Amino acid sequence: MRRNGFTLIELVVSVAIVALLASIVIPVEELLVKRTKEQELRQSLREIRSALDAYKQAVDDKRVDPTLSRSGYPTALAVLVDGVQDRGNVDKQGKLHFLRRLPRDPFAENTLSAEESWGKRSYASSADDPREGEDVFDVYSKAAGTGLNGIPYRKW
Repeated sequence: MRRNGFTLIELVVSVAIVALLASIVIPVEELLVKRTKEQELRQSLREIRSALDAYKQAVDDKRVDPTLSRSGYPTALAVLVDGVQDRGNVDKQGKLHFLRRLPRDPFAENTLSAEESWGKRSYASSADDPREGEDVFDVYSKAAGTGLNGIPYRKW
């Protein structure tokens, strides 16, 4: 008499194959998630740094009051979003805005605001030892990890 169905060996082999495939897929997915966050970090840093450079250029072009900070850089990241009075506008009603919104550090905790998620470097501090000061010259990630390229996120 012949029975239909799977033998115990066939079931064990099938489960082993599924487990092997799952063990391959999980690390690849984690790598993809990390790569996506790194791309977001790279884009956010580029966006903020471009806005800081545009603010400095506006100060140099005398469109922004240079007395707001001695170095010519904004006193806080929120200034880039809130805007500053445009001295080049004849009716004094216009504001210069450098960002629509401040991007968050994708590696930061969700409890932090967008501005708190970034480390800020003042014009007076060195690149090797960034410190906050009276202005914001540059931003960096506060994340402790290292990127896929081998460079710590703080150094990007």
